[in-house]
This record gives sequence, C-alpha cells and structure tokens, in this order.
Amino acid sequence: MSENKTLTHLMEAFAGESQANRKYLAYAKKAEEEGKLNAAKLFRAAAEAETFHALRQLEVAGKIGSTADNLKDAIEGETYEHEDMYPGFVNEAEAAGNKAAARAFTYAMKAEEVHARLFKEALENLDQAEEVFYYLCPVCGNIEKAVPDKCKICGVPGERFIKY
Repeated sequence: MSENKTLTHLMEAFAGESQANRKYLAYAKKAEEEGKLNAAKLFRAAAEAETFHALRQLEVAGKIGSTADNLKDAIEGETYEHEDMYPGFVNEAEAAGNKAAARAFTYAMKAEEVHARLFKEALENLDQAEEVFYYLCPVCGNIEKAVPDKCKICGVPGERFIKY
C-alpha cells in the first residue's frame, strides 16, 4: 500500500474515531437522563478510548505541529466554518423550515467566529506568561475570557459557563 493511501486511511480513521467519541458522549448523557448509570459509564469509557485512538492516528499522520502551527491551522478551520460552511447550512435549514437545525447552525457559526478570534489572539500572544482563563457556554459553544452576565450568542446565564 502506498504511503499516500496510508495517510488517507489515518485521516479517515481519525475522523471516525472523533465522531464516535462525540456520539458516545451523547449516548452517555441520554443514559444518565434515563437512570442507566452502568451504560452511561461504559459509553464514557468507550468515548475516551476513541479519543486515544484518534489522537494517536493524528500523531502518526504527522498532523500535529508546533503550537504556532496548530493555532494557524485552528484559525483556518474556524474561519472556514463561520465564513463558508455554516452560512450555507443556515440558509438551507431555513429554506427547509427546520428551525431547530437553523438555530443549531447559527449558534455554531457565531461561536466559530469567536473561536477564530481567540485563536488569533493566542497566536499573537503566544509567549505571554500571564495565565488566561476561558469560559465556555454549555449551550452554544461560545467562549469568553470573563464570565458574562449572559451569553452573547444564546442568552444562557453566565453562571452556567464552564471555566478552563
């Protein structure tokens, strides 16, 4: 098998393992809501295992660079999502009358714009020694550098934000 084909397989595997991780976390949340705690624990353990697989595959594929390179890659990805990908998704969901999908895409689009800006700031301040904290909205994925009164994207109260 050619090296190019192996790289393609590594990236396909990375995508599949990454998706399985998120899917299993969603399944764990549902199992917890239903009081099925053993199933929830199994889903969480499997999700973490899928993460191990994905991280190793990305590493073997040579897709993890320096922090500066990784920030540049993140900026590119987030910018693509909020400028090119999500606007079309929002328009199609609205045209189809799917308000829930349109809202989910809009929240993600607006959050990705914030993510791109924060990655740019991090790149510009890469050697900054002062510790920075980030606060994540658990509903729309918005990230702030201070706890807001409410999320600027979805309106969730600031006390629900998760500190990183």
